[in-house]
Amino acid sequence: MMSGRSAFKFSTLMLFTVLFCTEFVRSAFLFSFLPNFAVNESGQTVALVGLAVSLHYTADTLIKCVAGYLLDRFSLRWLLPATFVLMLSGLAAVFFSPYAWGLVAGSVMLGMGASPIWLICLEKIRLTERAAQIGAIYTVWLACIGLGPITINLTFDYGFVPAFRLMAALLAVGCIASFGINRTTPLHLQNVSFAEQATRLRRRLVQLKWLLPGMVLQMTAAGLLLPILPGFAADHLGLSQPQYSIMLIFGGAGAMLFLVPMGKLADRWGHKQMLFAGFVSLTVILALLIVSMPPPALTMLFAFMLGLSYSAVLPAWNAVLSYLVPEDQKGTGWGVLSGIEGLGIMIGPVIGGWIASQYTNETAISISAALLAVLALFYLILPQNKLVSARGTLQHKRENAHGLDRVS
Repeated sequence: MMSGRSAFKFSTLMLFTVLFCTEFVRSAFLFSFLPNFAVNESGQTVALVGLAVSLHYTADTLIKCVAGYLLDRFSLRWLLPATFVLMLSGLAAVFFSPYAWGLVAGSVMLGMGASPIWLICLEKIRLTERAAQIGAIYTVWLACIGLGPITINLTFDYGFVPAFRLMAALLAVGCIASFGINRTTPLHLQNVSFAEQATRLRRRLVQLKWLLPGMVLQMTAAGLLLPILPGFAADHLGLSQPQYSIMLIFGGAGAMLFLVPMGKLADRWGHKQMLFAGFVSLTVILALLIVSMPPPALTMLFAFMLGLSYSAVLPAWNAVLSYLVPEDQKGTGWGVLSGIEGLGIMIGPVIGGWIASQYTNETAISISAALLAVLALFYLILPQNKLVSARGTLQHKRENAHGLDRVS
């Protein structure tokens, strides 16, 4: 028999294995396999690929509320493996179906299956050192964002079958690992209706309604950059495609290397201070890129600094969100909050693409920088007790004072 601490470590290891397999396959599929396979093998259009990717993220966002409700009511023992079966079915639909609808439906199924994984990771966060743990989760995610597409690209020399087999094998590994994850909290809501859960959560959100616009605004500012970054890098910064890839690597490295340290600093220094510093840094660096045409070496440094600044914001912000989630509704709570955040990443690329087409790429980035500046000012003047509820703040202090932790 394993001790409580050993069981917690094993469950955490299995959780990170599940997260790695899920996000590795998702990033490999969306950013490499799907565009190449659909156009070069299935003869589909790039527009259809764009539709499939958009619907993937839409399904992921919309399903989070339902997924959270299910996580609050049913055992992870069978619910989590079922999500891997759904993802594998979606992957097979894309690979074996000769029709366009199969490609779109498979992409949607992958989005639906991957949706609960993030909620489970966030639900497993212990009550102390919230930002540091969130930083570790996002480090795994960022590693997968880079490793997935690069690895799949290497298999294309041998055709699409090896790529499909690798992704299917990783989903199988994730499915097996999911049986080793234990829920950290009991299921309190077996006999509580979804309507009653929604009412409770709505009351909590109404109390902190001033945070909700910021949730959407932050993701919108990031989403504005997605469709125009390659064009901005080529036209304004004068980077070649290989140099652009290196720039992305530097940005990802800056985020990965500092997510955990910044998370720990946020736990000690304060989430409000970290959010302000992070948004100010993002604003300044984007402004420097807009008003100047730095040489490639300096551009790489700017990219690294952008990643570092992002690592300051991400753990602190998600730690703040964790105080919004009622302890007896962690699944549903994280589902609703993730869905609200997802609105920004859904509308941001559309707005950014429209602005760039009507004006310039620099205009879209300028608007993104302006939104980030507004957020920095907002967190500067926002009182500490408005950022985190009084109950959450006092509870956090109590936990730190007594060194309490949760054991699986």
